[in-house]
Amino acid sequence: MSDLNLWPIGNCQVSALVDGAAGLVWACQPRVDGDPIFCRLLEPKDAPARGEWRIALENQVSAEPRYLKNTPILVTRLTDDAGGCCDVFDFCPRFERVGRMYRPVAFLRVVRPVAGAPRIRVTLSPAAGWGSRDAERTSGTNHIRFLTEPQPLRLTTDAPILHLLEERSFRLEKPLHFFLGPDEPFVGNVEQTLAMMLSQTEAHWRDWVRGLAIPLEWQKVVIRAAISLKLCQHEETGAIVAALTTSIPEAANSGRNWDYRYCWIRDAYYTVQALNRLGALDVLEGYLSYLRNIVDEAKSGQIQPLYAVSGEPKLEEQVAEGLAGYRGMGPVRVGNAAYSQIQHDAYGQIVLSNAQAFFDERLFRPATEEDFASLEKVGERAWAMHDQADAGLWEFRTRTSVHTYSAVMSWAACDRLCNIATKLDLPDRAAFWLERAAKVRATIEGEAWHEAEQRFAATFGGDELDASLLQLVDMRFLAPDDPRFRATFEAVEKGLRRGEHMLRYAAEDDFGLPETAFNFCTFWLIEALQMVGRGAEARALYETMLERLTPAGLLSEDTDFMTGELWGNYPQTYSLVGLINCAGLLSRPWTSVR
Repeated sequence: MSDLNLWPIGNCQVSALVDGAAGLVWACQPRVDGDPIFCRLLEPKDAPARGEWRIALENQVSAEPRYLKNTPILVTRLTDDAGGCCDVFDFCPRFERVGRMYRPVAFLRVVRPVAGAPRIRVTLSPAAGWGSRDAERTSGTNHIRFLTEPQPLRLTTDAPILHLLEERSFRLEKPLHFFLGPDEPFVGNVEQTLAMMLSQTEAHWRDWVRGLAIPLEWQKVVIRAAISLKLCQHEETGAIVAALTTSIPEAANSGRNWDYRYCWIRDAYYTVQALNRLGALDVLEGYLSYLRNIVDEAKSGQIQPLYAVSGEPKLEEQVAEGLAGYRGMGPVRVGNAAYSQIQHDAYGQIVLSNAQAFFDERLFRPATEEDFASLEKVGERAWAMHDQADAGLWEFRTRTSVHTYSAVMSWAACDRLCNIATKLDLPDRAAFWLERAAKVRATIEGEAWHEAEQRFAATFGGDELDASLLQLVDMRFLAPDDPRFRATFEAVEKGLRRGEHMLRYAAEDDFGLPETAFNFCTFWLIEALQMVGRGAEARALYETMLERLTPAGLLSEDTDFMTGELWGNYPQTYSLVGLINCAGLLSRPWTSVR
């Protein structure tokens, strides 16, 4: 049975998930939102062995995966019942070469004998047509060619091709090397080339991690989360996807199965915010380039909630009929109908994501007055939409309201534009946006205030509770010691907290009552606890969340608040952001040990 003991590898062009026993069970090409060549995670209906690349030993008794320190290079030690063992290295090459980043559409594996006389069996069965059929294949003396879609792939190897084609076990007597990549002749010696790629990829990632400004405590947690967030960026365009998977249900048999392999403006904002705190400015700069193109191409100034990593706006939702789904719990969706929703918070998130570029002297491309003029158009949309109904950040499909979170994001857009105009010495524009921010604030304070309970509500004129109300401090709309925030937090905690978990909302939605807690909201709870002076409780709850990490040190989107089991797409950027933000907030300072 599938589970979320999955270990991401990748190079910011492609990525893959490897299970705990050296099986590649999920990978798409030529990019993260492409057709999966490995899709065993979502269970092809008519061929259980289709869509995976597995290396296993005869009479295998154990598999022990681990990452090389500060990298996404996975090493899995396989052991047989006679004590024979080998190490399987899995990675996607990434390093600078001739002045540019080398990150091909390629998946590399190196198998090294360690002890005894292990016999290995290699099963390589890429899928095509969203798991509906096996990819056709042809072979040569040292390669196998797979007619995958949209472009064919070629496996180049020094392993016996016949054994691979017949899936026959054979004795591992020397290191073996596998390069599954573009359908073109492999240049050079495969053993020497892969050894060089492994070494340079390891050096690249360790150097990237060395540049991070991490907290004193929970360093390994933060580093692993940061690396995994980096893997969620499609570096060619700068887009950041919400997760590497589609259709892992938010709860068992819930039908809440969504495709997260796209760039949500909201999710990406939180991702760059977290990585900025660690000093990973390369992700920010790439994402801002992506945003500038999105804003340029937006019709009538309207911004969608999400886009493809290419910037393509149309993401029509379909069902992949060839896949039964995670644990057979379909449907498997491709595309996401939320692209057509109205979600007004995106305007604020675009401005907030860009704001740092006007102040940060470290950036290769500082923001300009021309960028400010472009952002003002986004601000105009925020102003126009601040009191208009939308689907909200939780993307309700059958109802709309004027959501407080969206309105506060519109306020934040106006407020930050005032700050930017002041920085650029544009006093007239600063005064203009200051006035607008004040007007939006007044509207929110009047319309979202629940007079009877002396707190803010999730919607204008409503009484609903929503975990996003905890973000009023993070967006600087309220101070943590503001009695209005204290009262709102008290109501949210009472209404939405379930022991060690936090719901997004408790009311029934399009699919019924919520069955799982949203991990990011639990991290919002931890932040709020710290801000209101309940620091010991915040630390204890954070430590509890760390106990739920997968063996790879990551989290998915949701947790069953009864069983503690993880559900939802994986690894989920929101959850990784929460790990980073809370570690930075709660950690003892470095000055305590220096």
